[in-house]
Amino acid sequence: MYTVNIICLVLYKLLMAGEYNVTYITLDGHVEVQRYRYLYFVIMLTAYVLIICSNSTIVSIIALHRNLHEPMYVFIAALMVNSVLFSSAIYPKLLMDFLSEKQIISHSACLFQWFIYYSLGCSEFLLLAAMAYDRYVSICKPLQYPNIMRKITVQMLLILAWLLPACQVSVPMIVSANKKLCHFNLKGIICNSTVQKLYCVTSRLLNIYGLAVLVTALICPVLFILFTYIRIVIVCYRSSQEVRRKAAQTCLPHLLVLINFTCLGAYDVLLLRLETDFPKTVRLTISLQILLFHPLFNPIIYGLKMKEINRQLKRLFCKRV
Repeated sequence: MYTVNIICLVLYKLLMAGEYNVTYITLDGHVEVQRYRYLYFVIMLTAYVLIICSNSTIVSIIALHRNLHEPMYVFIAALMVNSVLFSSAIYPKLLMDFLSEKQIISHSACLFQWFIYYSLGCSEFLLLAAMAYDRYVSICKPLQYPNIMRKITVQMLLILAWLLPACQVSVPMIVSANKKLCHFNLKGIICNSTVQKLYCVTSRLLNIYGLAVLVTALICPVLFILFTYIRIVIVCYRSSQEVRRKAAQTCLPHLLVLINFTCLGAYDVLLLRLETDFPKTVRLTISLQILLFHPLFNPIIYGLKMKEINRQLKRLFCKRV
């Protein structure tokens, strides 16, 4: 995580220090923002506070209780940290836009937001793949689990999950920093894949590279997760009822989170590839689902479905009551 933060800081300074493009981009995805600006602001501020508090609570619980210092819970804490970083990169600018007369962003800041958006989004899939691997080893190879999922293995998986997407996404971001803009209205409320439609010339090489990143950072992790869970289902089918119950308790939350995030990610990917213009209200609704629903979905699912986390949450809030 610290490595990713350093990369983000270096890239941000490079973009801000250069003379790449000093023009501003209008975020044209808002719907009647002048009329409902305070309502939007209150809703998004409330959501941001809930995201920070809920995710931080689960991270703190996992960090403070030694019985939760297992790979499965470490990966869950990493997912929560990822959600906090993602939201912190998006929400402050979004809240400022609701209170501003014009919803604009500089080209360099837009590229930086785009970098954070996709690097952390890809990290989410890799973290879910790491969690699937952990469950696969735990259920299918229980005797070898302590030797395979050692502390160094968990650390390497976490570093890879954050560092690999950051390196992959930084390439098109740096290349795009020198490209000329011909359009200045972005059909969205944040800088995502639609930024590529603003440039005068579309790079075919960059599109091929983007597809390669899509395969390695999204499709491959999803296929790997499906493969591991198919193996888990086969093993559970041949095992006792206790093994099936344990597998359901630990695997079901991961699958729910994967399905939710995959559906939201598929929309974002198709948004650039399809030439169809979605209505502005549809774009705004789906964008808000990505920003609101998923960061809140993770702590709710893991807080309710993971037995040990749920137990610690009940102890925490029952004491305060």
